[in-house]
Amino acid sequence: MFSHMRTTIDINDALLQAAKAHAARERKTLKETFEQALRAFLANPVPVGHAPPLPIFRGQGMQPGVDLTDNAALLDAMDAES
Repeated sequence: MFSHMRTTIDINDALLQAAKAHAARERKTLKETFEQALRAFLANPVPVGHAPPLPIFRGQGMQPGVDLTDNAALLDAMDAES
């Protein structure tokens, strides 16, 4: 028998809505949908060295007031730009 653990994760609103819609179409719970997706992802990991190339962005460099050691501040700064 499997044990169960409760946890909290932060998910993009649009992604969560898409997952809820998918779960409803499949007549599954959100939990079942996430578990199925996570199992599929873990069953087919990307081999080391075969990851897609990272995109390169051109811009103005580091923006004033951005602290790379503060994750919460980085998320706030990225949210402010979108």
